Amino acid sequence: MATKHPQARPANPRFSSGPCAKIPTFSLDLLADAPLGRSHRAKIGKDKLKAAIETTRDILGIPADYKIGIVPASDTGAVEMAMWSLLGARKATMVAWESFGSGWVTDVVKQLKIDADVKTADYGQIVDFAEIDFDTDVVFTWNGTTSGVRVPNGDAIPAGREGLTICDATSAAFAMDLPWDKLDVTTFSWQKVMGGEAAHGMIVLSPRAVERLESYTPAWPLPKIFRMTKGGKLIDGIFTGATINTPSMLAVEDYLVALEWAQKIGGLPKLIERSTTNAKVLWDFCDRNDWIANLAEDEATRSNTSVCLKFTDDRIKDGAAFAKAVAKKLEDYNVAYDVGAYRDAPAGLRVWCGATIEASDVEALTLWLKWAFEECIAEQ
Repeated sequence: MATKHPQARPANPRFSSGPCAKIPTFSLDLLADAPLGRSHRAKIGKDKLKAAIETTRDILGIPADYKIGIVPASDTGAVEMAMWSLLGARKATMVAWESFGSGWVTDVVKQLKIDADVKTADYGQIVDFAEIDFDTDVVFTWNGTTSGVRVPNGDAIPAGREGLTICDATSAAFAMDLPWDKLDVTTFSWQKVMGGEAAHGMIVLSPRAVERLESYTPAWPLPKIFRMTKGGKLIDGIFTGATINTPSMLAVEDYLVALEWAQKIGGLPKLIERSTTNAKVLWDFCDRNDWIANLAEDEATRSNTSVCLKFTDDRIKDGAAFAKAVAKKLEDYNVAYDVGAYRDAPAGLRVWCGATIEASDVEALTLWLKWAFEECIAEQ
């Protein structure tokens, strides 16, 4: 017999892990100041781009001597730019515990053919950073968007390292406290924690990374959109608003609106607090129910943005089919969109809990999740 579903639905059912939910106050009217039909190289365009860069610096606490650039192709473009431009000067170490990190391994080992150690961990686990040689160039994700597992802190990264650290922080920036002194290259996109539009990425370079760029020329040709130097010198304009290729000024305006919202609510501490509060709703839900669990095995490494869940009930006959059925039921009832696990990840759910999500919506989701689970168990 079908069980009666909860009455209250989340006010916003958008729990996608990218593009993520817009800021709670979002309205298209907020984008009215976008300089549409104007060149991004005109003063108004450059001013907007520079404002996006410097407001990012202010909110994230990025040191004044670090360079911040807006680059094409979202976080993927930023990571590729870093790897193709900086790797090859010394041995590399590739660290992966989920699908995107595994993708960077493929690029470095099979495409660039760089001498590299590869260290991996299964979904739900993390590589022990104490075993990594940081005198090599180390590439890793801070937060595994598809595994719900994050680096707890940067303590294992030595200050006196010889190599560079290249960190894909796309689902960590604005929701986790990143140790900038331990990160030489950091990348992220607007579409995650800030709920911005897709296609644009950010790259943050430490002075050590800039020194490498200006002293090392890769053995392979670089596509134009990856080139950050000219004549052995950094193209400084990239990091003051003169982008490599044409950005969407509508997307820039959208990002500026999100940054303004972040400042108004209290900056990075409040963004972290909101994300953690949202995630804790799901963590506590798992603690109260023995048929569902966090994919992250260690509490210290649980993500507070991309929370990945697995079903653990012995009555489930086909884990993948069951998880898809639950996700479909939640979507059919307009309760939660796009919460199925990533295609390469273990069967389960993935619920975005970044700062643009409201805790009340996550609370409402948990009631429906319990209902959907019971419905799908009965329908097997």
